[in-house]
Amino acid sequence: MRLPGHRTTSRLRTWLHRTGAGLVVGALAGGVLAVAPAPSYAANPVTPGDFTGKGFDQCEAPSQTAMRAWRRSSPYRAVGIYISGASRACQRQANLTPSWVTSQLADGWHLMPITLGPQASCSTRFPRYGRSIDPTINPSTTGTYAAARAQGAAEARSAVGRAGTLGIVRGSTIFYDLEAFSTTSSTACTQSALWFMDAWTRELHRLGYASGYYSSAASGIRLLDDARVRVGNPIAMPDQIWIADWDGKADTTSRWVRTTGWTDHARAKQYRGDHRETWGGVTITIDSNWVDFRTPRLPGATTPTPSPLPSPSPAPSPAPGPSPAPAPVPTTPGPRYTGTDLADARCSPSTISLPAYTRTGPGRTDHLVALQCLLKQRRLYPYAVTGTWNTPTTTALNAFQRRVAHPVRTWASRSDWVSLHVTGNSRRALRTGATGADVVRVQRALNAATSSALVVTGRYDARTAAAVGTYQRAVGVSATRVVSTATWTALERGRL
Repeated sequence: MRLPGHRTTSRLRTWLHRTGAGLVVGALAGGVLAVAPAPSYAANPVTPGDFTGKGFDQCEAPSQTAMRAWRRSSPYRAVGIYISGASRACQRQANLTPSWVTSQLADGWHLMPITLGPQASCSTRFPRYGRSIDPTINPSTTGTYAAARAQGAAEARSAVGRAGTLGIVRGSTIFYDLEAFSTTSSTACTQSALWFMDAWTRELHRLGYASGYYSSAASGIRLLDDARVRVGNPIAMPDQIWIADWDGKADTTSRWVRTTGWTDHARAKQYRGDHRETWGGVTITIDSNWVDFRTPRLPGATTPTPSPLPSPSPAPSPAPGPSPAPAPVPTTPGPRYTGTDLADARCSPSTISLPAYTRTGPGRTDHLVALQCLLKQRRLYPYAVTGTWNTPTTTALNAFQRRVAHPVRTWASRSDWVSLHVTGNSRRALRTGATGADVVRVQRALNAATSSALVVTGRYDARTAAAVGTYQRAVGVSATRVVSTATWTALERGRL
């Protein structure tokens, strides 16, 4: 018997998984992940925003034609979409693009972005693809579950990066999908899951997004609700919950959740699981939900109306902590101060993806635009990209050099370039056939470390594999042509 909220997998999702069609697509998508989204997305509203009514979720984002047909004919006005997470079944997401997101929001849909990353360590269904690809939540108790908290914070940063790329603006809610698991088999399992979610919530808040949490009513939701009422509870609670309880009742009540929690328009309930519905001549396999949401007011916010945040690439932190103080507004002449806004018209795949990266400093500024863009995305250079060396560039570069334990200099070395491209991002294993933003970062790092002059496509092809092998031999790593832990470590350290 399935616990409530234990998703079934449709024939289509199973086919995608078995045939490998679930690979993340596209050099273009990978390139965009590493840079700021187009300014046109700034007009997108916060999502899901204020809404009460019916919603549906479906693993693969439906086509624009299907969404228009359902908008005209169905009772649904909210839709849950998987935007990120290494454990999700629907990795392909051919329809999910920034223009798709903008079109749905313009048509009046309320989007509920979902991430399905590391799952509870006592889950019997994960890892889905293998521990090197989608590891479960680390149950180590060391440092008050520091490993699990680091995973939760990293997953939040990854989700925000993807959300920013898609034009899902700050202030929106991103939901973490923690699938059904046993809450009685292991204290380490349940506590690590709670601390993972604590870090997820805190990091989303730090980055300007609201925290959402989807889980089975009988497992993950019940576990969180029990923690909520515990005296001295240290776990940060999500702003909104999404309860999977397939009782057939289109409301937000569940016998597994106390009536005292998330009472102010902060609940959705998935009340019916995997089934097919046809509206406007278009049939989609969906789960049905009742949604009752109002835009959350984030901690420290003075207004719930946010601005968009492009994809960040901050270095990972082992545990959530206080938000850093904002950089001061300069009082002396210099580049325009932009604060937390990571977008810049001069930052694009073509300005960052170079065939080589050489020493860059006050006297050699050939690649300075790329350097300032990368430092800006790491929240170290809160100024307009000028392509001219200035004091803030030196300050930002030195801060990064100290972060990665490189010599602190007034110029960027090839070693700095290698580290800049990969430090603080995903470390999933990459081999021939892989695609996505991680491949983009490795290709850029290899161009900095070697003379391979790869075309940055986001696709792990034969030339990329050969360049990886060359790099591995140069730094004394087993020449497997696969980017695994040892190779990631060498790249992050900027070894040449």
